[in-house]
Amino acid sequence: MGEETTNYLASIYDVFNYTLFSLGNKEISLSTLLVMLVLLVGLIVISGKLKDILVDRLLSKTRLDTGAQQAIAAISRYLVMFIGFIVVLQTVGIDLTTLNVLAGAVGIGLGFGLQNVANNFVSGLIILTERPIKVGDRVEVDKITGRVTKIGARSTTVLTNSNLSIIVPNSKFISESVVNWSLANNMVRLSIPVAVSYKANVDEVITTLNSIAAENSDVLDSPAPSVSLTKLGDSMMSFTLDVWTKRVHSPGGLKSALNLDVVRRFAEKSISLEGPPISVEQVSFDVSDMNH
Repeated sequence: MGEETTNYLASIYDVFNYTLFSLGNKEISLSTLLVMLVLLVGLIVISGKLKDILVDRLLSKTRLDTGAQQAIAAISRYLVMFIGFIVVLQTVGIDLTTLNVLAGAVGIGLGFGLQNVANNFVSGLIILTERPIKVGDRVEVDKITGRVTKIGARSTTVLTNSNLSIIVPNSKFISESVVNWSLANNMVRLSIPVAVSYKANVDEVITTLNSIAAENSDVLDSPAPSVSLTKLGDSMMSFTLDVWTKRVHSPGGLKSALNLDVVRRFAEKSISLEGPPISVEQVSFDVSDMNH
């Protein structure tokens, strides 16, 4: 029975150490591949833990914003994984100089089927280093508007106002025009048009609009709200209420609240609203510098 067990173990040993192929002077067996797989999985897990520690325990105590913290942590993880991958190859006995042929084959693959993957990965590195967008920014790209929740190696996750997570390839943020509502600062300007009849008292209209803005907690006191007479039509006067807000992640809710207040307050004061109903297209969001 002991001899049978020994022979059985010897057979298993032979299977695991059978040479599958050679890489330079190194014979690659099943056991070599298993050891490499275990080390690579460990590397991925450890690098992920180091990233979390870097963000939660170190970078969170600095004055860096969330986007900068995530960018530094992501780049650090890629660096750890790159160095760790080299260490793993050397640990299993693979000479790096023998990988030149493999690198050439990978290069050919990138030139054909993997060029989109490589493009998105390089774009991800550009995003993390140049930071045209960062986690927490409200962006608009490829007809998608929402808040950036994650920037990965291949793609970026954008959370829309409908609470839908949309995966956007990183190359979109490099090759296409991107509207970043939070890049210069965390304020946006809402311009809301209001049309009234010529029978309305101009001073009362201006006072009421300023009062509506002042009573809304999401409207900033500085820069102060402003009301301007923008157009004199055949049968109506067009005013514009301009307000600044830091509610960049849901400006539509503030727009709706202001419009409802306009309807209610004007009805209370018997000020007649004129013209077509205010639509989403008629309400503009200006993210230009507030000094312009």
